[in-house]
Amino acid sequence: MKKLLLVVLLSFFALQNGYASNEKDYRLLSPDRKIVLEISVGNKITFKATMDNKELFSSLPLSVEISSGKVFGINSKAVTVKSYSKAESIESPFYRFKSIKSEYNLLDIKFKDDFGLLFASSNEGFAYRFYLTSKEDLIIVNENSGVKFSSDRLAYLPYVRGAKANKFQSSFQSQYDVVNLSKGDTSKIIITPLTIVIDEYTKLTLAESNVVSYPGLLYKVSENFTLKPIFTPYPAETYNHEKRKQEMVKSFENYIAKTSGKSDLPWRIFVISTSDTQLPVNNMVYELADNSRIDDHSWIKPGKIAWDWWNDWGITGVDFKVGINNQTYKYFIDFASKNNIEYVVLDEGWSLPSKGDIMSSIPEIDIDLLARYAREKNVGLILWVVGNVLDSKLEEACKFYSKKGIKGFKVDFFDRDDQPVKERIIRIAQKCADYKLVLDLHGVNRPAGINRTFPNILNLEGVFGLEELKWDANADMVQYDVTAPFIRMLAGPFDYTQGAMTNATKKDFRVIYSNPMSQGTRAHQFGTYIVFDSPLVTLCDAPSAYIKEQESADFIVSIPTYFDFTRVLEGKIGEYIVTARKRGDNWYIGGLNNWTARTIKVDLSFLGEGNYRATIMKDGLNANKRAQDYKKEVIDITTSSVFEIPMAQGGGFAIKIEL
Repeated sequence: MKKLLLVVLLSFFALQNGYASNEKDYRLLSPDRKIVLEISVGNKITFKATMDNKELFSSLPLSVEISSGKVFGINSKAVTVKSYSKAESIESPFYRFKSIKSEYNLLDIKFKDDFGLLFASSNEGFAYRFYLTSKEDLIIVNENSGVKFSSDRLAYLPYVRGAKANKFQSSFQSQYDVVNLSKGDTSKIIITPLTIVIDEYTKLTLAESNVVSYPGLLYKVSENFTLKPIFTPYPAETYNHEKRKQEMVKSFENYIAKTSGKSDLPWRIFVISTSDTQLPVNNMVYELADNSRIDDHSWIKPGKIAWDWWNDWGITGVDFKVGINNQTYKYFIDFASKNNIEYVVLDEGWSLPSKGDIMSSIPEIDIDLLARYAREKNVGLILWVVGNVLDSKLEEACKFYSKKGIKGFKVDFFDRDDQPVKERIIRIAQKCADYKLVLDLHGVNRPAGINRTFPNILNLEGVFGLEELKWDANADMVQYDVTAPFIRMLAGPFDYTQGAMTNATKKDFRVIYSNPMSQGTRAHQFGTYIVFDSPLVTLCDAPSAYIKEQESADFIVSIPTYFDFTRVLEGKIGEYIVTARKRGDNWYIGGLNNWTARTIKVDLSFLGEGNYRATIMKDGLNANKRAQDYKKEVIDITTSSVFEIPMAQGGGFAIKIEL
């Protein structure tokens, strides 16, 4: 991938006699000089972060424990220190921006004991990572750090859900507990990203990037207003669950990772925002990830998916028995073709997952027939598979199905975040790229930059998506919808699986597994297609539901799935969000609201000069009573126009603006 890279070396110096004194302090400033990182190196390594002369937090000691007993970061002596700046323009295909201008100041501290620490500061936050320079392979027992606040702080904490025997077994689909750190549950594991409120305007979001061969970063609340990292240990014994042959962990080793002596550990990211509207468009996770390993991404095709599983194959008004069979999927393909939907997914059931066999299908499904039929209709087929089952026959399956014309896999039930699973995801992504297959990963943690390194990973789950409403009567999806864009989406796109045509108010919502509904209004569903980052996005309801609501389907399909530019016009975490995106000459504005009705004023001064036509899909006058009530308006506008749009309880809106 081409990119413009400018690296300016500011200074390089060696410490006297090649050693640091017992205590040595270094300062790293952001390019705008507002964020200051004060790093102390001596018997231990710590740092303190300030912004505009106001202390944000301090770190706990940074160190890496090795199985030999050595601890990198305790009584470690710095040998060389180098500071420099790096500015680059990053091409970002299938993202919220067409390209990103990235600018960092960096401080590289190399230590005598075969390791170093690299700190990087931008105007949006800072990050650090350990790198190892040993000549021998290493076993990492733990990586220590943590953040400490001077007083209690409100935090948005996505705890790992469920009372499982294995606390590290998770689908990473959690709502946010909004609690003070002093009231946080110290027994629970917290998924990243997570956000802490520093003051009325300032927030700190903890994330990571470039997790290639290492467990993912989790946290726990600890005493004295601190958060400490925790990592999934390396699996010692695994077994395959009977139902899907999903690999699960029976026992763990007493270490977290095995690595070569020369390796870079993941980036630990600290995003600092002074307005909530900065968070959904923060690019640090993407910027700090490795460059794309796919030189030519012209074959990668984002788009929309007609989906079977959420609506329980709920087609009506046909003269055949609906189910997992050829006739049903021909119907899905016909619907997708007629409505310019790029893909149809064959979800769980087309093969026999209990046998762990993805090389053959059930008798009711003829993959050759369906692939040929889809090709004639200009529709791509995506097959659902279990992660470890695909991995066990990776080369064979990729070669076999790509030859048949299958366009990708929806890979599910990783449900772990340990090192072997991270390596499995990389293997799958690389091999699928070799065979020009796209990926939608489910049952995984957040992206952490992998969508930059492998742009054929078009979407990932790791989100409390619409499927939760099939079984969770206590879910507050509307509240989640105006929280996740500020926190989870910072890490990258998410497969929320939206598009419900049966919509319910808070009072009317019911859990019906085989005939599910959304919480909030129809216009709220429209808004998600603009507010959420989803290069591969679903229409989750049944084709017959969209045929009855053709106007809604037509509007949804007209919205692109990736953009040239994104800007959050207004928003407050947990309350509402209004996002504007540009693709080509057209603009798209989406709004989502919580359960409190409000009116939003949308200033269009960001539009270029010219006359535009706006198609507005907004809550109807009676949407607070009947959530499916919406109103469509088509009006002419200019850059001086201003919209006032009322959003109902659980409401929203979507606007398409065309030259």
